[in-house]
Amino acid sequence: MKAVVTGGAGFIGSHLVERLISDGFDVVVIDNLSTGHAENIETFKSRITFENADISEGGSWIDHFKGANYVFHLAALADIVPSIQNPRKYFKSNVNGTFNVLEAIRGVNVNKFVYSASSSCYGIPSIYPTPESEAINPMFPYALTKYIGENLVMHWSKVYGIPSISLRFFNVYGPRSRTSGTYGAMFGVFLAQKLANKPYTIVGDGSQKRDFTFVTDVVEAIVCAAGSNIESKIYNVGSGSAVSVNRVVELLEGNKVYIPKRPGEPDTTFADIARISNDLGWRPKIRIELGIDTLLKNINYWKKAPVWEPESIKEATKDWFLYLGKNKK
Repeated sequence: MKAVVTGGAGFIGSHLVERLISDGFDVVVIDNLSTGHAENIETFKSRITFENADISEGGSWIDHFKGANYVFHLAALADIVPSIQNPRKYFKSNVNGTFNVLEAIRGVNVNKFVYSASSSCYGIPSIYPTPESEAINPMFPYALTKYIGENLVMHWSKVYGIPSISLRFFNVYGPRSRTSGTYGAMFGVFLAQKLANKPYTIVGDGSQKRDFTFVTDVVEAIVCAAGSNIESKIYNVGSGSAVSVNRVVELLEGNKVYIPKRPGEPDTTFADIARISNDLGWRPKIRIELGIDTLLKNINYWKKAPVWEPESIKEATKDWFLYLGKNKK
């Protein structure tokens, strides 16, 4: 069986590729390494076909979809803060890229197309845990572009008969989580700070809670979705609980410093996972304590990650406050 993974050198993608290899798939990875890293797939690169290509542009990468049984679309620009500074770049990657992949598989007769969506589409929800029926209210360009991509997938599924499932991920973490040069994922920031003996920069008072979902649980959800006979449905993928940032810092151990709370961010993210549990039989397995213990055992991965401090974060997020703050100047 042949599987194509866009963004397969990225955080979640590389874990998925590793799982697919162990399950006996012939795997093709398409990635332009803009946010993914070659080292993420280095240990198993000889066992896959790798194409360095940008899916937002045309090219020979399209040929890899011929004969594909499963397509997993994870390629995207994922850091939230830079999407406010450069929305055009995010639209090109996340919307045009998704359109190009869908067009590449139209007529290929794949068993299943699985799209990696984002829980950020809910914005600041009114219901916790948040069900898939909650109102959609993207607060920044990243969230909007991922939601537009999801709409494309569902529309192509309806019109062109591409059997598809969209999975809305909640706060995914684990080994190989993002270490880009932009201010981004919390665990990448905290682990680089820990290695540099710098205090953890906690946004707000740290009481905000997040549905931290371990990457292997997410991969299991992707595999379950691909293997099911269900199509044209959307599922939340979360941990089944919400944990405060202060609790995370307590588990990581070390000093901390508080920085201003950002407007437009929810105080809580917490997925209602009843639908995916009932339909696919999927349940998360990794509790936050075990997940963080695993991160600390692999902490050297973040040695080359940028070390953020309050002043550099203030500079990196100034556009966030400018455009999402209540009092615009």
